[in-house]
Amino acid sequence: MSRKANGVSRRNVLKLTGGSLAATGVSGLAAAKPTDKVEVNVGIKSGCGRSAALSAASDVVREFNSIDVLTIRVPKKAISGLQNNPNVRYVEENGTMHALAETEPWGIERVDADVAHANGETGAGADIAIIDTGIDDDHPDLQANLGSGRAFVSCNTQGGCRYGAKPANNTCNNSWTDDNDHGTHCAGIADAVDNSQGVIGVSTQATLHAVKVLDKCGSGSFSDIAAGVEYVADQGWDVGSMSLGASSGSQALRDACQYAVNNGVFLVAAAGNSGPCTDCVGYPAAYPEVMAVSSTNSSDGLSSFSSTGAEVEIAAPGSSIYSSVASNGGYDTFSGTSMACPHVAGAAGQLMVNGASNTQARETLKQTAENIGLSSNESGSGLLDVAAALGYDSSDN
Repeated sequence: MSRKANGVSRRNVLKLTGGSLAATGVSGLAAAKPTDKVEVNVGIKSGCGRSAALSAASDVVREFNSIDVLTIRVPKKAISGLQNNPNVRYVEENGTMHALAETEPWGIERVDADVAHANGETGAGADIAIIDTGIDDDHPDLQANLGSGRAFVSCNTQGGCRYGAKPANNTCNNSWTDDNDHGTHCAGIADAVDNSQGVIGVSTQATLHAVKVLDKCGSGSFSDIAAGVEYVADQGWDVGSMSLGASSGSQALRDACQYAVNNGVFLVAAAGNSGPCTDCVGYPAAYPEVMAVSSTNSSDGLSSFSSTGAEVEIAAPGSSIYSSVASNGGYDTFSGTSMACPHVAGAAGQLMVNGASNTQARETLKQTAENIGLSSNESGSGLLDVAAALGYDSSDN
């Protein structure tokens, strides 16, 4: 890892500027005085490193169960000592990520999920975790498919949000209830029930798990999201769907993604909404462990907002997608690579319940994707084709 002249690497001090992050001017670490307390993620190499981090900590925010990371608050002046400790892998600011959304059913037919349904492919038996703002636990299109949930941020529908975001008109029945709408919208795309009302998902009978890592304003720290990913892996679930991102990465989140994939989880994430741009895929989609999804419109063009880059592996519908929302158990139309991502999550669940491993599912989705004439950095291998991935073609409907 290369270092700057002041001994602080770019990876170790993440600056929360640009991309899909809210503008903050300068990072918390850069602006802090030596005596100010800052919140950091510390990658641990050994027991001595853990002891050093705990000794320096004013507060311990989170101790992870399966990855060697601590989230702590420390005086800024203590950071250099931790960075130079040979028993510490890294120290990074615990920044924030945000929901990547802004517009479904047309997408279900376009990726031939309806063909899969006609042939009995419903995802029944698969476990799909929506790592997001939570899921509306009493929505009529989702309730029958809901499994368990876990919250790493608080559910709170009271009060407003900075940057214009508005909480959902919903009640926090559970700690993992959706107080934003975003997670419920993604859940409906991945796995809304086929019940002759509302909408239908790519899968229709998979088990949905709400892993709430983003709050009512659509924001969550790197540590919150890493803890959610770690939790998904520890439950042994099949798919982790992440319609969230930031322009900067987090080594703690990368650690969690590596742990999850090594334990059999298929991770998929939204490429980002920074378009039109080139080489601008956000994190965690940019990590090699994660399948990055770009967005297309109903004309098979690249959505104007979609991030692009070499990390994109597949495209899916993301413009003007109609799906479930938490507010009053209703429905709405959103656009974003956030909406493209759960199309892929629903398809991956079907492949994995049929016996594919996470790596096999990833390769199958790429090998069977439809060429729609976009460049590789715009759509990767092409547009998601659920029927083809499962061994059917459009005439099998």
